[in-house]
Amino acid sequence: MNETHPLDNPARSALTGPHAHFAERRGNVLRYPVDVCPFAALPERPDAADWDDVAALVGPGAELPLAGVSVALPDGWDVAWTIAGVQMVDDGIAAEPDDEAVRLTAADVPEMLALVERTEPGPFLRRTIELGTYLGIRRGGTLIAMAGERLHPPGWTEVSAVCTDPAVRGQGLAARLVRAVAAGIRDRGETPFLHAAASNTNAIRLYESLGFRLRRDLTFFAARIPDDARLIS
Repeated sequence: MNETHPLDNPARSALTGPHAHFAERRGNVLRYPVDVCPFAALPERPDAADWDDVAALVGPGAELPLAGVSVALPDGWDVAWTIAGVQMVDDGIAAEPDDEAVRLTAADVPEMLALVERTEPGPFLRRTIELGTYLGIRRGGTLIAMAGERLHPPGWTEVSAVCTDPAVRGQGLAARLVRAVAAGIRDRGETPFLHAAASNTNAIRLYESLGFRLRRDLTFFAARIPDDARLIS
């Protein structure tokens, strides 16, 4: 795959662009801090030296999560897991602020982590909030829904961590928050995009109804680094 578009390798585009200040680097291999975002980023065609750098950066026996890229693993490296996904882009979202949505801060992270644990929207870690703006809706003081910004390739921002407490689903809260997050992205002159598991057909239908369109099918996967990876040359 030729890296002709920032979304072709979104984690690398972000870590070499607007999120460069987060990048942990060894050679041509980059990753986010493990408490910020799980994804690493490889060159388009990693060579033996790059895989050595992966092992040195991430550690033998560990997993290397990759977002939407296809690479051939070295001999002895295994795929730890795969998730079929979709990448969707703004195609006319009716983006607008929401009067009930409030900007979440580091003080809200414990509640955000609890909401993520109940709803499982995808990775959200202790410092993920540092990646961009996160908005939430509270009822009776309790955080019941949220959405925010994650990967940030040049000119683009990913809408992520869209989740609603099961007790209040069906009220349109997720749609409102996606529109509000998208409005903030648009205000910066950038374009919203997002990823979803291909199996999450309800979420995909929601995003299509909001004005996202499919850009491509992709796979999220993690490579398991062998225990003797230091011997790779």
